[in-house]
Amino acid sequence: MPVLSDKLLEAYYFAFGDADADVIIDVPDNATAAAVSLAVNASGAASGKLVVLLTPEEIDAATQKVVEYTAPGQ
Repeated sequence: MPVLSDKLLEAYYFAFGDADADVIIDVPDNATAAAVSLAVNASGAASGKLVVLLTPEEIDAATQKVVEYTAPGQ
C-alpha cells in the first residue's frame, strides 16, 4: 500500500461541522483509496469517511449506460 505523502495528497482543508478536516488524495483506483481509508481508520489516530469523486467524463459515460430498475413496491 502506498504511503500517504505529498505524492498522494492533493489538498487538505480544515472545516467546521462533523469533520474537522477534508483531505483530497489522488490515487490510481478505488481499491487504493479504500486501502488508504482502511489504514487511516485502523490506526485509531484519525477516523475518516471515503467519498469517491467522479469526473464529468465519468458522469457522461454513466448517462450512456442502460440500467433496468424497479422501485420497491412497484
